Amino acid sequence: MKKLLAALVGTLALASAPVALSAEATKELKMAYDADPVTLDIHEQLSGGILQLSHMSFDPLVRWTKDLEFEPRLAKSWERVDENTMRFKLREGVKFHSGNELTSDDVKFTYERLKKSQDFKAIFKPFSGFNIIDDYTFELVTSKPFPLLLNTATYLFPLDSEFYSGETEAGKKKDAILKHGNSFASDNLSGTGPFKVVSRQQGVRMEFERFADYWDEESPGNVKNVVLTPIKENNTRISALLSGGVDFVAPVPPTDLDRIRRDRNSELVTISGTRIIMFHLNQDRVEAFKDPRVRQAVAYAINQEGIAAKIMKGFATPASQLSPAGYQGHNESLEPRHDVKKAQELMKEAGYEDGFTITMMAPNNRYVNDDKIAQAAAAMLARINIKVDLKTLPKAQYWPAFDDRAGDMMLIGWHSDTEDSANFYEFLTFCTEADSGAGQYNAGNYCNPELDALVEKASVETDLDKRAAMLQEVEQRLYDDAAFVPLHWQDLAWASKKNVKIEPVLNVMNFPYLGDLVIE
Repeated sequence: MKKLLAALVGTLALASAPVALSAEATKELKMAYDADPVTLDIHEQLSGGILQLSHMSFDPLVRWTKDLEFEPRLAKSWERVDENTMRFKLREGVKFHSGNELTSDDVKFTYERLKKSQDFKAIFKPFSGFNIIDDYTFELVTSKPFPLLLNTATYLFPLDSEFYSGETEAGKKKDAILKHGNSFASDNLSGTGPFKVVSRQQGVRMEFERFADYWDEESPGNVKNVVLTPIKENNTRISALLSGGVDFVAPVPPTDLDRIRRDRNSELVTISGTRIIMFHLNQDRVEAFKDPRVRQAVAYAINQEGIAAKIMKGFATPASQLSPAGYQGHNESLEPRHDVKKAQELMKEAGYEDGFTITMMAPNNRYVNDDKIAQAAAAMLARINIKVDLKTLPKAQYWPAFDDRAGDMMLIGWHSDTEDSANFYEFLTFCTEADSGAGQYNAGNYCNPELDALVEKASVETDLDKRAAMLQEVEQRLYDDAAFVPLHWQDLAWASKKNVKIEPVLNVMNFPYLGDLVIE
């Protein structure tokens, strides 16, 4: 946290000393994911697959460490000029795959393209300007003090402006962003990253080759070639690892954890993730949910630790709040509060001892064991005389129903794109406001203007200790008010052959830094 504070309030952050000599890249990695990137244009879609591609074939200005601090990448240093401006210094001599050299012009080109991207423009909305100081120095400017400037910089992977400028032989602009379209950028790539794309057959196979002029000579990575095979079916993907057909697989479903643990040639790595799984209680549909005592009763009735242990088979971290450990808003004093007797007392105190009937809706193929979680929660609520009419739907049908807030209790999972607590509140607990998009996914119709104002105040506070205190207070008050029912943070799991050392390159953002991967 001290390192993060120093970067944001103006102390110059410099690259750390090399920890390893560059390795000779001679190894081949055969990996199987549940899907491959849908495009080579990293601004066309904001998704896990695209972010994985971004870290393989491009480099960000800065990237997250395992401890959710910031590590210099293409930006070797940064400092605050004023509360609205951050100045960055680029590494010199960095080459794109095309052979062009990285300069501030490329970063500006990328910034302007991101502001036009349908999926990324909201992330870059706080930014109001870009100033070039010289070939290797530039400034990012925001319209007001913005404490998440470096968080956002992790999404800025500089593009090769010369490569992506101009027109194709067919007269199409090379910088065009086309959703699900046949654009130049969707089929051609020039980044600064450790791997070049050498062949791609959508949905079948994708091949990468180590970039000979990669700038990071201190990287320990020794992988020369990567072959990515998309295997959608969980069982088939895991079987490919156990049979020796591939070296590395993701994701690993909870049902296959023990299967991999029993295999002496395989290594399993699991970590607590940052995606919260939770229930909303719709106060506009159920009069009783307007009473905080009833909402608290529901929170006391649901056993998060039991769901994590039995339904998730330990593949989850029980939650009492939205913010996972490592986020600024994480409040260490909050714990799950399962207590059926207390829940019954609260129902009686609120005048609902005899209970009532509600509808509950959940997806059945979006989150790990989502339908089983809903079934377990419904059974738990029966103990306080809340009768549940449960309906589960495939995700394609569930999301329109969620948008319509069609159930009295609705399940949702949420990962903060900025790896910051405020993102949770802005989308999940803010008073709903159609024009601004505030509370867009607040299916409980919970509204506390005082808390919203505190989050807004935190959103312009660049003193991170003060900001953390504000966000932790928000978590405490949401907990006291039982604004929603947190369940757990969904764990992440990867598996590999024992000689493929994946643990050092994994992170809670779920895009392994494969350029640093070592195969023994």
